[in-house]
Amino acid sequence: MVPFRQFLLKIHSRCNLACDYCYMYEGADQSWRARPRRMELATVRRTARRIAEHAAEQGLDEVSVVLHGGEPLLVGPAHLDAVLAELAGAGPQVRFSLQTNGLRLLDQPALLDVLHRYRVGVAVSLDGTRVDHDRHRRLPSGAGSWERTAAAVRLLGSDRHRELFAGLLCVVDLAADPVATYEALLEFGPPRLDLLLPHATWQEPPTGVRRSVPCSVPSGVDPAPYGEWLTAAFDRWYDAPYRETGVRLFEELSVLLLGGRAASEAVGLAPVDLVVVEADGTLEQADSLKVAYDGAAGTGLDVWRHGFAEAAAHPAFRARQRGLSGLGPVCAACPLVRVCGGGLYAHRWAGDGFAHPSVYCADMDRLIRHIAGRLRAGVAELAGAGSRR
Repeated sequence: MVPFRQFLLKIHSRCNLACDYCYMYEGADQSWRARPRRMELATVRRTARRIAEHAAEQGLDEVSVVLHGGEPLLVGPAHLDAVLAELAGAGPQVRFSLQTNGLRLLDQPALLDVLHRYRVGVAVSLDGTRVDHDRHRRLPSGAGSWERTAAAVRLLGSDRHRELFAGLLCVVDLAADPVATYEALLEFGPPRLDLLLPHATWQEPPTGVRRSVPCSVPSGVDPAPYGEWLTAAFDRWYDAPYRETGVRLFEELSVLLLGGRAASEAVGLAPVDLVVVEADGTLEQADSLKVAYDGAAGTGLDVWRHGFAEAAAHPAFRARQRGLSGLGPVCAACPLVRVCGGGLYAHRWAGDGFAHPSVYCADMDRLIRHIAGRLRAGVAELAGAGSRR
């Protein structure tokens, strides 16, 4: 059994945006409709107790708690303070982070005081330029949200709040220019970026790509527009005269290509160590599975009746902890498997299970081979420079 070290808590199950690509509200799983709007303190308290039990059983000195939603800041400063106080006393040392659209930071500045008190790292979703962001991330009224999101990011990036600023998350959009997207995000001075592929499956392929069946031929012969997009962004990042920011996907792939280990569910073969606690205390797998089918993330477990050790031993989690032996035959035979890891689990869904390559197989093949080539060239250049001394 692999113990959980990351606990993602859905402290609010509704949102104040209406993004058209949202895996939670637009995905196949609509279970959010039957859940309470916020996680009540009794549920938080029970979750904190379960985390403490799990940490003690597994000998964990530190765990990560991610506050998520919906939009987690909709709980308001008082409830957020109470939630964090309960979790901070869970037992092990807790590192807090929060994923937000940022809008409530402008409406309720007292939230920032709470976030400082518990040293919560805050990541904000921002999709590049104003035009590209507003194409998908809209207010319920239909108006774009870029202006307010950008104001929230600038607030986080100010001298007073900079220590809270963990980075920006951006969903890749083929209609957006990759270099312009990267540079638009860079203007906010983020310590780190995440470039995320839109959640998709073989049954519901990504926008701009016609893929109706899982690939069974070398992915290099398939079109790879997302791979090309990411390759262009990588070159702009890699060729900068100094390190402008970190880009999680590029860094993790580079580490894996150099023989290291990356702690990510999106690439590599490291076992999953994250569990989701829904607003009602239900225990689920990663949220991304909600794009596959109704109930795909479910386990039938909850914090009221079950400990996290029971969840970790659940077949659904065990299936994602088997590394190479848990992959289908196409992935297992691929020379890039230890780097790609089969791709994000949800992206492998094809209607009959997850034993398939990712629907982004061709794109990841293109990106990984490109990064490998750039790294080889860089090593050769360094070796040549050393030999000339």
